[in-house]
Amino acid sequence: MNFIVSSTALFSHLQAVSRVVNSKNALPILDCFLFELQEGTLTITASDGETTMITSVEVNESDADGRFAVVSRTLLDALKEIPEQPLSFSINPDTLEIVVQYQNGKYSLMGQHADEFPLSPALSGNAVQVNMVADVLLDGINRTAFATADDELRPVMNGIYFDITSEDITMVASDGHKLVRYKTSSAKGDSRAAFILAKKPAMLMKNLLPKEQGVVSVEFDERNAVFTMENYRMVCRLIEGRYPNYNSVIPQNNPYKVTIDRMLFLGALRRVSIFSSQASSLIKLHLQDNAMVVSGQDIDFSTSAEETLACQYAGASMSIGFKSTFLIDILNSISSDEVVVELADPSRAGVIVPAVQEENKNLLMLLMPMMLND
Repeated sequence: MNFIVSSTALFSHLQAVSRVVNSKNALPILDCFLFELQEGTLTITASDGETTMITSVEVNESDADGRFAVVSRTLLDALKEIPEQPLSFSINPDTLEIVVQYQNGKYSLMGQHADEFPLSPALSGNAVQVNMVADVLLDGINRTAFATADDELRPVMNGIYFDITSEDITMVASDGHKLVRYKTSSAKGDSRAAFILAKKPAMLMKNLLPKEQGVVSVEFDERNAVFTMENYRMVCRLIEGRYPNYNSVIPQNNPYKVTIDRMLFLGALRRVSIFSSQASSLIKLHLQDNAMVVSGQDIDFSTSAEETLACQYAGASMSIGFKSTFLIDILNSISSDEVVVELADPSRAGVIVPAVQEENKNLLMLLMPMMLND
């Protein structure tokens, strides 16, 4: 079995699907790429047992169809240094010896039997399908992924919850301290449905979607989901379980509203947080007429800092504490020039929203406060 393929085309596809491969696998065959050549198209599959990535690349010429597996790390590292040129693969079907010839030399390595590679699961007959434009799906993952948890006791919190209705799709992530709700009316389903996408496949999608154009088809049943893009296909195990009612934890009527320049606020937080307690990352926001004082201190090292920022605020004077790292993450995930911080009292969650919502989108961030000593 012989075929010739472009080195850069092969490498870019291998690199994209290689991110699914774990550094340590229970099954040795999962250290490999599965190559399947059929009628001039080379299909490449990588899997970690729960998530499978599939892509295909056209070959320049081939003499026979066939299947084999090859260790992913060896092949990737070998192709990384080869500039654009045709690569000639020759595979002995009896010994599975693979010879890769290029302009100035050749590689020789051993393949493995393709039959050992696990098949990706098929969806059940009652699978639901929705379509999302690649840009919309990418934006939703970018805004929500940072808020997912790493909680062994509550695995449902370790992914992005897709809440699908006939009017819109809402993507939600929360770790119990912060919550993000991203609602888009640019995509919708035929009826009410929901699934929880685990963090790893979400991050794989985040890497693939910038290269994609057009529509992503999402099909899912109770256990698995299939994301079909122009150049890639991903089959992944969903997180099973009931996601908490996220709307019930969002305060509806926070009376105190602060409008502030996002970059100004972000800069102050980054500077002041350097002087806050390394253990708690606590910073204090003190609000008074059209001014916000951002302060932090570390009693153990006798360091402190404070900055006064101009803002729009006309409520009663109040102080509230937040974890600076969480607040910085939230502000980084909002793209508007100004943000509105909605507060009720120092013990209740603060809601942070863009001052102007983007068209067809509604973004809301929630952050639980920290107790202040004074």
